[in-house]
Amino acid sequence: MSRTTTALVLTEINGPFELREIELDSLQSDEALVEIHYTGICHTDLSCAKGVLPCAPGAVLGHEGAGVVVSKGSDVTSVSEGDKVLLSFSHCETCPPCLSGHPAYCHDFNLRNFGGKRPDGSSAVVLPGKKPVFSSFFGQSSWARHALVHRSSLVRVPPETELGLLAPLGCGVQTGAGAVLNSLNVREGSSLAVFGVGSVGMSAIMAGKLRGAKTIIAIDVQPARLELAKRLGATHCVVSSKDVVEDIRKICPPVGVDFALDCTGITSVIETMIASLGTKGRASTAGAPGFGSTITVDVMEHLTYGKEYVGCCEGDSLPSEFIPYLIEMHRQGKLPLEELVTFYSVKDYEKALEDSKTGAALKAVMKWDDLALHEKTRVNKL
Repeated sequence: MSRTTTALVLTEINGPFELREIELDSLQSDEALVEIHYTGICHTDLSCAKGVLPCAPGAVLGHEGAGVVVSKGSDVTSVSEGDKVLLSFSHCETCPPCLSGHPAYCHDFNLRNFGGKRPDGSSAVVLPGKKPVFSSFFGQSSWARHALVHRSSLVRVPPETELGLLAPLGCGVQTGAGAVLNSLNVREGSSLAVFGVGSVGMSAIMAGKLRGAKTIIAIDVQPARLELAKRLGATHCVVSSKDVVEDIRKICPPVGVDFALDCTGITSVIETMIASLGTKGRASTAGAPGFGSTITVDVMEHLTYGKEYVGCCEGDSLPSEFIPYLIEMHRQGKLPLEELVTFYSVKDYEKALEDSKTGAALKAVMKWDDLALHEKTRVNKL
């Protein structure tokens, strides 16, 4: 049986969003119906809305959802009705990467998360008039009051979990932290440079401190962000300029850092990051510049210094294990997410989106409960 709900719908590529009533399709056996309480805004959402990453008019985006399970299909065994859940990326669960504990490299990842369709090719959401919309984004499309969520995206969390504060664990935080702890595997006592300290970069800074890196260098164009990075664990801050590599080599002589992470997705910054690596240095990119983007690498320098440049999708995390670990780190005070998150009523989505674009908010999280209260008040007045 289908049901109607309210969603934030992209009207056109690089165009405005609107709160609209939509109709959810019937629940499938591998899905759960989740009442969304909070959803984070990630730059991947913004890149899709602009058309940098695959998208289509009528998109229901959102992939940092948090809420409560309303009902579930027969093939969903990890959660029960009434459970609190955080939502992460979708994966097939059967290919070699999924079976080996690396679902971020699922053979079906791009199709499942950017394709906007369920695995059977159907659409989970329709607008009035039965027009299908771009749905099942990252297996959740959680910019909505209710979402049909693929079982692989569901992470059950304890009843006392602060859903709003922890919603960003589903993508941004686990990407930054996982890049440091998993993809780069930063060593205790080593040096780490993080290029771009938005929410992903700040998460990487905190993870570097968790891992015990001796030197943590934050690089950004905004001095205010660098001040926050220092409070969260950075030992040095560098204002981005043409002399960044030289500045890093002064901090980590003679040739550069042991590990480096780019969180900007800007190809020129990625080239600078690779140049800043020292002997046997290892670098990775967590920012998404869009398909077809390329960089230039000095092959001889790469060869003679033994540098590595590796891919990093979703922090190479297994959400069912990594998200609970991050929750525990937050409980212990080692992952102070309070420093990153700004809450907005979903009714103020335009400001939330704008503040995310300009950087006024490191991590904007929209509250869907406010919409429910607003609708209840409106109905009572009628």
